[in-house]
Amino acid sequence: MDADREFQNGSNWKLTIAYDGTDFYGWQVQPDRATIQGTLADAIENVTGERVLPQGSGRTDAGVHARGQVASFFLSAAIPAANLQRALNRRLPEAIRVQSAEPMAAEFHARHSARAKTYEYQIYRGEICPPWTARFAWALHWTLDVARMQYAAKPVIGTHDFTSFAASDPDLATRCGEDSGSGGNVRTIFESDWREEGETLTYCVRGNGFLHHMVRNLVGTFADVGRGQVEPEEIARILRARSRGESGATAPARGLFLDSVEY
Repeated sequence: MDADREFQNGSNWKLTIAYDGTDFYGWQVQPDRATIQGTLADAIENVTGERVLPQGSGRTDAGVHARGQVASFFLSAAIPAANLQRALNRRLPEAIRVQSAEPMAAEFHARHSARAKTYEYQIYRGEICPPWTARFAWALHWTLDVARMQYAAKPVIGTHDFTSFAASDPDLATRCGEDSGSGGNVRTIFESDWREEGETLTYCVRGNGFLHHMVRNLVGTFADVGRGQVEPEEIARILRARSRGESGATAPARGLFLDSVEY
């Protein structure tokens, strides 16, 4: 792409963003509440004088974090990528960082162009959760059998109806949730694994889309498997049931990260 030409004619921008979602009411702009989308829109307007609503790859919930959220928007202003990134980071709160800014082809859209996303969920198993970890992990003191949890994570790989792991919000039909996607509640999961690093247990899941609360409901159910309340073999049956009442409790938002988005 000829970046100079794009600057002259206006640009479709792609931002890769990291944020600590603890003090925000999620991604989507809301009246009188601090959100990632609204805060980013304010910063863009402050830098360029243009009011735009950046579109995210998915709508993370209140308290959910991101290492690699992607947003796209059009600007008429001619501004080099490095200057835009630097100026936005000067105006954004420290909890939100623009990791990169790139001019893209006109047809690029952060949500519609996405091919896969990876989420990670962190559980801290130590007796005392350090203050610098508490905002980013579920402090869980149950004795967990990780081998059972790893076994339980495998049946979700593939294309399934994930109704059993979707939020039961009354307005679910109108919400995008953690992620958007087509095909009702059917999603395809490419990878589903647990890994241990010291006191931290991390669930990593990669798929073409995720329903509202889907990852957190999976984690809550896997935790029940780990402490012996649910057998690993039950996951396949829970999937087939297509009933939220069959799966476990929703894990807290603070342990969830949107790790990366693929295009």
